Amino acid sequence: MTTLTQEDIRAFGKVGVLFGGRSAEREVSIMSGTGVLAALRSQGIDAHPFDPAERSLGELAAERFDRVFIALHGRLGEDGSLQGALELLGIPYTGSGVMASAVGMDKITTKVLWLKAGLPTPAYAVLHDDADLPGVAATLGLPLIVKAPREGSSIGVFTVNALDEFQAAYDKCAPLDDAVLVESFVTGREFTVAVLGTGATARALPVVEIVAPKGNYDYQNKYFTDTTQYFCPPQLDEAIQAEMARIAVEAYRTLGCEGWSRVDVLLRESDQRPFLLEVNTSPGMTSHSLVPMAARAVGLSYEALCVEILRSARLKNTKV
Repeated sequence: MTTLTQEDIRAFGKVGVLFGGRSAEREVSIMSGTGVLAALRSQGIDAHPFDPAERSLGELAAERFDRVFIALHGRLGEDGSLQGALELLGIPYTGSGVMASAVGMDKITTKVLWLKAGLPTPAYAVLHDDADLPGVAATLGLPLIVKAPREGSSIGVFTVNALDEFQAAYDKCAPLDDAVLVESFVTGREFTVAVLGTGATARALPVVEIVAPKGNYDYQNKYFTDTTQYFCPPQLDEAIQAEMARIAVEAYRTLGCEGWSRVDVLLRESDQRPFLLEVNTSPGMTSHSLVPMAARAVGLSYEALCVEILRSARLKNTKV
């Protein structure tokens, strides 16, 4: 790991690490932010914690941070809201800007843009109160995946194997958003691809395969158990891995993401074709998280990864 010089450290200035927040993913964000804070401090960087759920934007401005590392997940941290506030306050920040953050948080808009760009993603329908559930099931086929389109960490995600389960899944998702996303179920293996950089410099880190108990990579199995297995690199033809990396980077660029993100991919068993699921513009940085795992595979330590991400912090809507 490259040691930062005093000049490097001075260039970062006073750094805020934003974590916690008020979303359903607060607990995970606290774990991510605590790790990032410790990593930056271990490199001599003047880093300070800041929880937007406990302190106001006025206090954020008063801290006079030279830049901030966003370790918030979900609503009001990953959805463009905070990014807009930081633009107004003139505080450079990590990750994607207002538009890409908002779009990436909305799985429906993400799918529309990916399909427009010719990228593969499962067939879907958008449901409202008057939805014809039997008709949707007949069109897409069973099983189905039912999702709250603006939640993360597998919150509000249900697998429907029979028509009589569809209404119950819809009823659980509907209170979370103003629409419900339904996708065709893709039978196959689950992968994720971390992407670092911006525009033409965006690059994929090695592919990670996720093997969860009974194929259920839910909130508990993501963060709080040790039964989920991860393989990096996976046992998979290199050409398929290269194609996953290619579509992940293209998906990232299509949404205008920058800095870093993680793109989730399913590999269909029947024909080994990859399908894009979603993008996470502020991925987890916990002990179970996948971006640090992929970074380690290319010799990039957790601390070095945090520094690289911090180095990319900037204002996106201001020409300087």
